Amino acid sequence: MEPLDKLNRLTESHGEIRPGHGMVTGIIALSLGILCFLAVLAFHFPQYLTTPELRKSYDVEIMRKLLYTAMVVAGGLSLFNIVFGRARWLSSAGFLLVVLTAVLGGHKVDVDPNFPDHTPYIGLDWFILDLLGSSLIFIFIEKLFALRREQPVFRAEWQTDFHHFIVNHMVVGFVLLATNLMVHKLFGWAAKDGIQGWVQNLPFWGGLFLIILVADMVQYWTHRAYHEVPLLWRLHAVHHSVKSMDWMAGSRQHILELLITRTLVLAPIYVLGFSKDVIDAYIVIVGFQAVFNHANVSVRLGPLRYLIVTPNFHHWHHSQDDEAIDKNYAAHFAFLDHLFGTAVQSDREWPHQYGVVGDYVPNGFWKQFKFPFVWKG
Repeated sequence: MEPLDKLNRLTESHGEIRPGHGMVTGIIALSLGILCFLAVLAFHFPQYLTTPELRKSYDVEIMRKLLYTAMVVAGGLSLFNIVFGRARWLSSAGFLLVVLTAVLGGHKVDVDPNFPDHTPYIGLDWFILDLLGSSLIFIFIEKLFALRREQPVFRAEWQTDFHHFIVNHMVVGFVLLATNLMVHKLFGWAAKDGIQGWVQNLPFWGGLFLIILVADMVQYWTHRAYHEVPLLWRLHAVHHSVKSMDWMAGSRQHILELLITRTLVLAPIYVLGFSKDVIDAYIVIVGFQAVFNHANVSVRLGPLRYLIVTPNFHHWHHSQDDEAIDKNYAAHFAFLDHLFGTAVQSDREWPHQYGVVGDYVPNGFWKQFKFPFVWKG
């Protein structure tokens, strides 16, 4: 039971991991081992564990190569640590997961494409790909251009944000179904062929600018309402309770806020009828900005920061500093806050402290899920 106890203590801890003891490579091996095991399950049960929208874009052979590479890296790092006596308990867990993945067929699992559509599913594939891609890209960027260099990867309360990350990815099917239903029921009457035809005939870059502008106008006023309407603030306070800004911080979001915001932002996109290419490009941009603008990176972009939202701009929005309260609402275009008089005005480049003033939102996923319904503030 000692290795399990050590694993439990590791997942409950936070702080800097000292190099040279096998902990860094052991954590990488264990993380990859977990993702490999989840991936082979997705290969076996694609109808229940993968996202239909992503399935259509997959090249199965590329997915096989990714899984094989991850198994080799995780297995290699684990064996190296085991042989040289470095964090053996951690590396053994990673190696066991790689072996289990191989026993279940590994990258050679046959995928039967003939299964019924519209089966209930969880977005396990979206979780795996997003976690792998985001961690590889943004941890590297944060180390290269760190704003707060003393902040470790496993900073305080990282577990809470990771739980939000898991849930918000796993229920992607429910979120898509619910938001699509709400958009069609509430806003279907507004869709007109004439204006949709005009929007779809716009040049790609014109359509992309318009979709971001329209979405951000909705985002701005929705976001402002979350701050100014007490009932909505109960939901949004969960997002603002994060005390350390990094690539994982944006994941802390109540599921009801996620549903409301996505429904309202998707409504004009549906009504105006943007082309698939434009929507796909917008999804990439919004996905990147949502993570990047919370990241622990020292990026301001000079005069451009008055036009587009940067990490510096959004860090101020999460600040407890007096001049930052209820400011910087935009998600993409910073000029909206300057236009509506809600941009932060400060002599300092960066805020001092993050979180909710008074620190009254509890830590922990389930406590934060219940918070809007039980808070007596």
